[in-house]
Amino acid sequence: MARKRHTAEEIVAKLRQVDVLTSQGRPVAEAVRSIGVTEVTYYRWRQEYGGLKGDQVKRLKELEAENTRLRRAISDLTLDKMILAEAAPGKLLSPARRRACVDHVVAELGVSERRACLVLGQHRSTQRKIPMRSDDEAALTADIIALATQYGRYGYRRITAMLHRAGWVVNRKRVERIWRREGLKVPHKQPRRGRLWCNENSCIRLRPEHPNHAWSYDFVQDRTHNGRSFRMLNVIDEFTRECLTIRIGRKLKAVDVIDTLSDLFILRGVPGHIRSDNGPEFVANAVREWIAAVGAKTAYIMPGSPWENGYCESFNSKLRDEMLNGEIFYTLEEARVVIEGWRQHYNTVRPHSSLGYRPPAPEAIQWPAAHPGPASPATPTVAPARGIH
Repeated sequence: MARKRHTAEEIVAKLRQVDVLTSQGRPVAEAVRSIGVTEVTYYRWRQEYGGLKGDQVKRLKELEAENTRLRRAISDLTLDKMILAEAAPGKLLSPARRRACVDHVVAELGVSERRACLVLGQHRSTQRKIPMRSDDEAALTADIIALATQYGRYGYRRITAMLHRAGWVVNRKRVERIWRREGLKVPHKQPRRGRLWCNENSCIRLRPEHPNHAWSYDFVQDRTHNGRSFRMLNVIDEFTRECLTIRIGRKLKAVDVIDTLSDLFILRGVPGHIRSDNGPEFVANAVREWIAAVGAKTAYIMPGSPWENGYCESFNSKLRDEMLNGEIFYTLEEARVVIEGWRQHYNTVRPHSSLGYRPPAPEAIQWPAAHPGPASPATPTVAPARGIH
């Protein structure tokens, strides 16, 4: 028969019963036998609960429970602090890193997996899930690294677009995971600059609506290996984002601007507007009169506001970032050949973010011939992009 376990209230009641019997003159041994315990138990009870009453015992139990709870809370907080201190180095941004950190904490501190997952914010199902890699993981990783090596200034979004063109069926998030795992990165962009509300010719008021609606042109300067400078005249179509030409020379004047534009007008037709800054080569009377004579309109930006010529300025930054900063030109002819090759690559291969990561050349995107009417189902349509690159 199992021995009965007395509660604190029952013990106090029996001790009070013994006190009452002994006060009547009965021997202690007889009084102890009347409560059904041995004298050893009686004296142990008396040492622990002697002099207490029922309400005092209840309060003592509450204090003991509160003390136990506080000690457990302090112990849990101390354990959590130890777990966080063990996992402090590095950021846990991915489930894989959290999984490895939980395993490390369990091995080092001997805590349970449940506790480590709770403190580190890892779901237990995620912790126990065995990561499965696809059979093509190695081949895809090799292609991503090869493209990142060849096009060092492209981010994972453009690399994803190029993988799609190469035949890979892969989403952007998977490419991003591999990109981060392999430690690939592109330096941060320049900080954004706000636009100003300017004159009627600014790019805020005049937006390209169809091919040949608005062209932009601007100069970019670089140097050959011997330190001599040369200039590049870049002309782009703001709607299609295509680079129409890059004229290179040691010196480019207003006559060279007219010569370049005349060749383009013959090949592609006369645009509605030509946007440029207020450089002397663009505001020269000869250039203004010639452009007006062939039926085009000029759209000059406000002085000191290069962001109004944003389409061409964005192209210039890509040209410098992806080509000029990584090349050393020994002769002017070498510069012409290499830069022209990059221009062809920009127009026909390089994915453009404003065009849904497709290249801007008409060979790759067939724009509608008559923009006011609806496009036919067989003609891919691309909405005019609001932003720049």
